[in-house]
Amino acid sequence: MEPQLTSAAKRRPLDLEDYVDIARRHKAWILGPIFAALVASVVLAFLWPDTYVSVATIRVVPPQVPENFVPANVNLDLQGRVNSLAQLILNRATLANIINTHGLYKKQLARRPLDDLVEQMRLRDLKVVPVEQSLNQIQSQQRQYPAFEIRFAYSDRFVAQKVTTDLVARFLEENIREGSQRTVSTTQFLRDQWEQSKKKLDALEQRISEFRTHNMGRLPEEQQNNVQQLTALESQRLNLNMSMNRVNQERLLNENQLRIYREQLASLKDPSAQQAVVQQNNDRLAEKDREIAQYEDSLEAARQRYKETHPDVQRLVSLLAAARKQRQEIVSQEEARKPDPPPQRAASPQFIREQRELAALVERTQGLIQAKDLEMDDYRKQAVQLDASTRKYQARLESVPLGIKEYDELIRDRDLAKKDYEDLDRRLNTSAMATALENRQAGERLEQLDPPSLPQTPAEPRRPLIIGLGTSLGLVIGLCLAGTRELQDSALKNLKDIRAYTQLPILAAVPLLENDLVVRRRRRLAWMAWSAASIAGAFIMSGSVVYYYATRL
Repeated sequence: MEPQLTSAAKRRPLDLEDYVDIARRHKAWILGPIFAALVASVVLAFLWPDTYVSVATIRVVPPQVPENFVPANVNLDLQGRVNSLAQLILNRATLANIINTHGLYKKQLARRPLDDLVEQMRLRDLKVVPVEQSLNQIQSQQRQYPAFEIRFAYSDRFVAQKVTTDLVARFLEENIREGSQRTVSTTQFLRDQWEQSKKKLDALEQRISEFRTHNMGRLPEEQQNNVQQLTALESQRLNLNMSMNRVNQERLLNENQLRIYREQLASLKDPSAQQAVVQQNNDRLAEKDREIAQYEDSLEAARQRYKETHPDVQRLVSLLAAARKQRQEIVSQEEARKPDPPPQRAASPQFIREQRELAALVERTQGLIQAKDLEMDDYRKQAVQLDASTRKYQARLESVPLGIKEYDELIRDRDLAKKDYEDLDRRLNTSAMATALENRQAGERLEQLDPPSLPQTPAEPRRPLIIGLGTSLGLVIGLCLAGTRELQDSALKNLKDIRAYTQLPILAAVPLLENDLVVRRRRRLAWMAWSAASIAGAFIMSGSVVYYYATRL
């Protein structure tokens, strides 16, 4: 019986030799789990179905026309476009169609519903990931047009390639359809907004036109024009007054000349009788002519300063008319006071010639006076027209436009509507060009960069890793079992244990003596067990490897 350690005794520290002895004593408990784990991991690794991943790369092709000439009317980054396309393509109906078309998951369809397989395909087997950019591309200041990959994992590598090809085609078609739909929708939206803005602008223009028609000449922007027109009318009136004064003066001169001719003609008839009367009448007429000239000068000066309705102007007009009337009365009195003609007597030829010349001069002067009267009548008509126009423009300047606040609001609304219309018109033209560019396939689009690959090696399982991890796990289990048995065994194994736990000197060591037959039998049984286990394990592992390569496509 081997000496046992008491429960109160504390174990001594172990060294390397002790660990070697422990491994030697429990080598079967260590090698057994290692070998079993090796067999199990090999079987698991080779019976695990292969999973092949087919990869296709799609890149974003920049537009053929620079964006500074024709900017895009749909702003969406690559990640957003990929997510949008993925949501449209990787829906339940599309994935179910792909599963039924290519006959995917045949064995699993017998045990699981189609919805579970669609979810498995979306979350585990199918991946849409962006391609990582290099550091130089990231640091570049120019806009990058990156790419993304479509990955599909399946047990059949040929089917995986077909499914990836189908997905790539769907992505490209959906991108064309969605891009065209987006740009057409944007253009149509802008066109609707443009039409509404145009209708609003036309309505405001119509209201402004009606307002201007109803308030012609009284609008704020016409005030300057009214002032200019009034200034021009006053200038014309001033020129007309000067012309009228000139005509009056010429008429007075002609009347004086006519009076002189008549007096000369009368003096030829009776020079001695008419000389005193004519002289007296000439003085009165000259004084009255001077008075009329003063009134005309005063009236001209007053008209330049005041309007026709001013009291001073009206008074001077009355005085001028009275003076002219008095002059006409003097002329009438002169004619009435002419003495009776003397008895006819024979006239000399010179007298007759002078009489005829004076009569012709009188007739011609009367014609000139009549012409001046006609000219004065024309000037008076023009003066009436100018006065009417002047009063009209003065009334426009003095009157306040009705609804001026409403007019200002209309102008402000018109300006805002015009600005909005011009902005929408510019956007609509830009969007229409972008739509035309998209319809010609000249805009930003997707292009297949790398075709779907036909995988040659499976992506899963990673058999060396599985075998290595399984063997390591067996080693850990074996060490744990050996350690457990060593802790449960409290026997003294060697001289170090005896010295440490008994504290007695060692005089001699007697080796363990066993029957040779028993020892050989034990060793033979151990070798037989290990041989059988090794052969069985090797057979099992070989069978799994042969099965894998026999069923591999």
